[in-house]
Amino acid sequence: MENKDFLEFGKATLDFIVNYNDTLRERDVLPSVEPGYLSELVPAEAPEKPESWQEVLSDVERVILPGVTHWNSPHFHAYYPTANSYPAVLGELMSAGITTLGFSWISSPACTELEVVTMNWLGKMMGLPKEFLNCSEGPGGGVLQGSASEATLVGLLAAKERMVRHMKSQDPDLDGPLLKTKFVAYTSDQSNSSVEKAGLLGSMPMRLLPVDENCCLRGKTLLEAMERDRKAGLIPCYVVATLGTTGTCAFDNLNEIGPICKENNVWLHIDAAYAGAAFVCPEYQHLLAGVEYADSFNFNPHKWLLTNFDCSAMWVKDAGQLINAFNVDRIYLAHDKQGLAPDYRHWQIPLGRRFRSLKLWFVMRLYGVEGLQKHIRHSIEMAKRFESHVLSDERFELVTQRSMGLICFRMKGDNSLTRQLLDRLMARKHIYLIAATCREKLIIRFAVCTHLTKAEDIDFAWNEIRGQGDEILSAKLQQEQIQLKREEENLNHEFSGKEGGIAARLKNMKIQDAKQSQKIT
Repeated sequence: MENKDFLEFGKATLDFIVNYNDTLRERDVLPSVEPGYLSELVPAEAPEKPESWQEVLSDVERVILPGVTHWNSPHFHAYYPTANSYPAVLGELMSAGITTLGFSWISSPACTELEVVTMNWLGKMMGLPKEFLNCSEGPGGGVLQGSASEATLVGLLAAKERMVRHMKSQDPDLDGPLLKTKFVAYTSDQSNSSVEKAGLLGSMPMRLLPVDENCCLRGKTLLEAMERDRKAGLIPCYVVATLGTTGTCAFDNLNEIGPICKENNVWLHIDAAYAGAAFVCPEYQHLLAGVEYADSFNFNPHKWLLTNFDCSAMWVKDAGQLINAFNVDRIYLAHDKQGLAPDYRHWQIPLGRRFRSLKLWFVMRLYGVEGLQKHIRHSIEMAKRFESHVLSDERFELVTQRSMGLICFRMKGDNSLTRQLLDRLMARKHIYLIAATCREKLIIRFAVCTHLTKAEDIDFAWNEIRGQGDEILSAKLQQEQIQLKREEENLNHEFSGKEGGIAARLKNMKIQDAKQSQKIT
């Protein structure tokens, strides 16, 4: 493709993206395709000769979009946000165009140095302790990982190596590989599935600990679990605390968990994948209380901070712990500026790395701190609007208090009603919600997931939910009336041929009881 074609294709692609965003409300948020649909729309073999870019672009609409779940739709309320903004898209384009692999300073100095700057900007904006920043006098610093999943695994692997070094410093004769078989990690049973997966990938059992009535992991629960494991000959090594759990956006108690980890030389990693973005607003920074105990902290700008996936911000209090865990040197990786700036290949699992900081830099400059704060506050205001709708209808209930941009609600009564509601909504595909459980109740999570969401989108979603709730309860009432009629017929048959007196009165009492039961329901 020559420059002329690239410019034409690029302009057409930008037009396509803008039109896609402008028409998102007109598209069902969930696709109506079956597995294998795409292979039926394209040839079985790659083309022998080049095709035109016009043909390729037209097939995006014909082949790709029918199978897309529209995460950026104002009608997408499942999971958590996946951030999107035009500055981030253009930053991603610029990164792809420059095509750098910043695994060391010399491999692309700008890639490393811009990451240092943006992580300092972001950390200061969020109110992180200065020891986590690259600009501090200490050994801390920030790095952009691909996802919170990677950050949790990086923390676990670093914790494992730190614990081996610590124990061998006390007894050099200890067998390092044998020690690793005794290490154990802890998190709450409300943490993200990626935390448990990190334990699997890192060969460290991950204890899923019970939470309190607010879905919060408490220090006492952690300490008791550690003591049980020590008695069994195991070694507590790693704890993952969550600020903003997946199910209900609950916050673990860092002020209780942190001192326990510090006293026991256990690495504390904080996963704030979703909620961390809210800390750019000063009014939410109190939720960071206890972060000073952490060894590592992570959140995803690609969730709620307008920066396209993948972009996961991780800070560590001592970068040397990562370098000690991941440093593998080869002659072809050496350069004469080593030690003067981070070589980020030592801070992550892969060697190669993308120029992720470029899109984050674009977002932070083109929105500014005020723009980012405005975005977070708008999302929370939209969540409050939905919350008020739920509270206004006595047939529904909130299961937990609204947390950030997440509302957890259900239909009152048996779990089957909430299940029916969710099934109906998913079948209609007009809005996308997912289920969770809380204290044995089936709940529906409603998250405000895109910067495109307006008040009318919240009202649209509520009308969709309320309408399906009306139909469910109407069908339930009809079923109860049918059942009542059958009971009356059975009673009539039971007392037919009998004369008045006690039998007639018993018949009348049963009918009245059945009617009263129906009325209460």
